[in-house]
Amino acid sequence: AFGVIADIQFADAEDGHDFGGCRRRYYRHSLRLLREAVRAWAGESPPIDCVLQLGDSIDGQNAGRGEAESALQQVLEVLGQLSVPVHHAWGNHELYNFSRARLVHTGLYSRAAGGSHGPADRECHAYHCSPAPRLRLVVLDAYDVSTLGAEPGSHRYLESLRVLREKNPNDDLNSPKGLKEPHFVAFNGGFSQAQLDWFDEVLKFSDENQEKVIVMAHVPIHPSASNGVCLAWNYEAALAVIHAHGCVVCVLAGHLHDGAYGLDAHGVHHLTLEGLVETPPESNAFATLYVYDDKMVLKGRGRIPDRVMHF
Repeated sequence: AFGVIADIQFADAEDGHDFGGCRRRYYRHSLRLLREAVRAWAGESPPIDCVLQLGDSIDGQNAGRGEAESALQQVLEVLGQLSVPVHHAWGNHELYNFSRARLVHTGLYSRAAGGSHGPADRECHAYHCSPAPRLRLVVLDAYDVSTLGAEPGSHRYLESLRVLREKNPNDDLNSPKGLKEPHFVAFNGGFSQAQLDWFDEVLKFSDENQEKVIVMAHVPIHPSASNGVCLAWNYEAALAVIHAHGCVVCVLAGHLHDGAYGLDAHGVHHLTLEGLVETPPESNAFATLYVYDDKMVLKGRGRIPDRVMHF
């Protein structure tokens, strides 16, 4: 059993709105809702084995307010009340607040607990672990190729900018206006070939050992679990790796605050969780995912509906 939550985006700030100015965001209340989630998970019976935090734990505005470190500390303190591991995906808002080099030295670097079970690039926050027999969790870094958090002038930054500029001629690189492929915006990112090769090897191992695999990343990697904009740049490449193997049963993502779900042609479930930051204070948005031999059962709270996903 896993606790699952996405897009906390905490900031000690008054309510605001999304970039379009039409959707309310409850920055300060998200910490209280997280506390409610932690209390619920702590009381689960049988107990949960870990928590999957799907990225954007704090909001980007913390950087301008000089409150990135303190906001992150508050979120990690709440999650730290649980006696189980928390697996963190890195989202765009983490990278608005911190460089990749700095994130490696924060509590969001959950790869450290996995030891060497990740790509050679230590700043790539991808890794895998086995939370239960014949079950493997793979955490992907959907901003491995991204201008966010990368040192301007570095190879990572320049290559990411080249990829983005090839597809997006807009002055505002966060704008999908007029794009044939509207997911090529700066608030999304992609997977390096090195990460994809590593991912392929992990799935090969799971195939050979008859494991079932759950994948998590901040950004959705299937159009059916997206709105067409919130989608990894080279999602087709990630899907090609998954579909070359038979072990993956589910891909979990955040980023799209409305949430979404799709079952692809290969029988893989793609579940995008509703975002906590846009959840009114009287509601909530977290879930517990129970994994069985032949299915997963999602028990949602507040905005997140219950769901049964058969293998």
